[in-house]
Amino acid sequence: MKPYIFFLILMASFHLNAQTDEETAAKQAVIDFFEGFHQKDSLRMQQVVHKDLVLQTTFTNKDGKAQLRTQDASGFIKAVVSRAESPTWTEKILSYNVQVDGTMANVWTPYEFWLDGKFLHCGVNSFQLFKDDGQWKIIYLIDTRRKKGCQE
Repeated sequence: MKPYIFFLILMASFHLNAQTDEETAAKQAVIDFFEGFHQKDSLRMQQVVHKDLVLQTTFTNKDGKAQLRTQDASGFIKAVVSRAESPTWTEKILSYNVQVDGTMANVWTPYEFWLDGKFLHCGVNSFQLFKDDGQWKIIYLIDTRRKKGCQE
């Protein structure tokens, strides 16, 4: 009886940890976005972003006041691909938490941002995705930025 119970528990744990195909596909869109980001490849980034992408960031300024900034998506992509070789930008994604409901997905990614190998800030990216004609597209990205309370 004990081996049977162990087998059931083992199989249940595999089921709980398994991502669905849709979760895997939504996560892959975010991975592709960051690969394009690091390779300065606008085409790769544009393949996974919706034409109406909204970009925002929230942070606390030096006076302790919460700030919310909106950035033009095309300007962001141009800045990424036209940046100089130095300093090197590295956004290290620490984990992925993916949720899907029909044609909508959320991918939550804690991260650290490094500039020329030096820690700059950390935070969380929250990606909202829309399944557009069978492909996951990023429609909204908001991130937090802070220097304290990081995992480094």
